Amino acid sequence: MAKLKVLICGAGIAGNALAFWLSKMGHDITVIERFPVLRATGLQTDLRGHGIEVMRRMGLEELFRAKSVKEQGLEVVDRSGRRRAYFPANRSGKGIQNFTTDFEIMRGDLCRLLYGATVDRVKYIFGTSLESVNDNDGFVEAVFSDGRKETFDFIVGADGQGSRTRRLILDPDAADPFHPLGVYIAYFTLPRPIGGDDYLASVYIASQRRFVGIRRHNTREIQVYLACKPDSCKPNSDRLKNAQKGDVVEEKSGFAEIFQSAGWQADDIIKSLEHADDFYCERLGLVKLDCWSRGRVVLLGDAAFCPSATTGMGTT
Repeated sequence: MAKLKVLICGAGIAGNALAFWLSKMGHDITVIERFPVLRATGLQTDLRGHGIEVMRRMGLEELFRAKSVKEQGLEVVDRSGRRRAYFPANRSGKGIQNFTTDFEIMRGDLCRLLYGATVDRVKYIFGTSLESVNDNDGFVEAVFSDGRKETFDFIVGADGQGSRTRRLILDPDAADPFHPLGVYIAYFTLPRPIGGDDYLASVYIASQRRFVGIRRHNTREIQVYLACKPDSCKPNSDRLKNAQKGDVVEEKSGFAEIFQSAGWQADDIIKSLEHADDFYCERLGLVKLDCWSRGRVVLLGDAAFCPSATTGMGTT
């Protein structure tokens, strides 16, 4: 096979995984990332099904397990904290995975693991984004945010649900392929020294389609997940719905209003929410496209076919 020169936009899990395989095959790979450093943020994720097999074929299982979260299982509790159901992790190596898989890891650790496995043979450029593309018969020209131009055989957009690459290849009058589900999820961590909760995930389902989840990844902190469908939470939904994406103050206030007096640990969590410095609000949605490529530009992962977290398939 002729050596290809490929540009990958996005140094997340999908982009780094593709860079691993293409560089292993001997191709000339460049990865650009608009953030100034590797984005190692995010909470816990997992591998399932064929994702486990791919990770093993990469030769990364030992490194993965060294960084894995030792979550024992998931419990469902009521508003008083009493356990109503428990689903232990499947550690047998056989059969399907449970809610907690045998391959749980923090997103940042997985990103660093993939980056570490590729950085010696892949060119990474941080603090740079793709501004435009000029597709030709035998190559595609990339115009970068710093004004540079470079030609490639292919460009891959692995830049997530809100993909900039996707916008560049769609017609100006094309409908937005992102279809919101009306579900909002807040992700953040809170300091909480380990106690009786150990390494368990705990979930509470409140009225009005509100979800509170916590899970532990180290001895000092817990992860918090707040999920809701504001249209089901009236009269306290307008603030969150009207908050601009990235307006952390308003997003936090919207979640606090919706989860006030929801039960279990909700009130304690929203009191601490104000001080969370890693808060992120996701608006769940699906990306639906008739075609994932145009000319010599192709989309990968959430940029092409985001199915949202509702699939239950984690990073896989």
